Amino acid sequence: MNVRDALEADADALAAIADSPTDVMRNLVHDRTVRVAEDGSHDPNADVSSSGSQYGGSDPEDLLGFISFDARENTVHVTQLDGTGEACRQLLAEPVRFAERESMAVEVLAPPENESIESAADELGFTREGRGPRFDGSRTVRFRLEPS
Repeated sequence: MNVRDALEADADALAAIADSPTDVMRNLVHDRTVRVAEDGSHDPNADVSSSGSQYGGSDPEDLLGFISFDARENTVHVTQLDGTGEACRQLLAEPVRFAERESMAVEVLAPPENESIESAADELGFTREGRGPRFDGSRTVRFRLEPS
């Protein structure tokens, strides 16, 4: 599995994973740090022809998941996380590494009973902090990892 920075060309694939409009996901790529996990069949170091990107309009079947996050006031906030269990674990490790270097906490909001996110958070040492805010009427659960 490769983890890389998301590209604007990934917007369609991200939209399919997140069940969101493509333009929303395109804006997300521009406004936040967004990383994607892909199946590993693409060589991230391969030469790319001048005619287009190696990933050119990525296929949702090639992406195993994605994460978006930003840092504010001593906390790294994971704004979206979705994908397979293994992808969620590897992707969630990205903001955790950043936060450790900067001595920051990390917060994740997840839909209740999302096993992929809950399992990834547990494996990385997050604690369940109770309910998070509602988004579009849907409940969330807050997970937090304090700096060590």
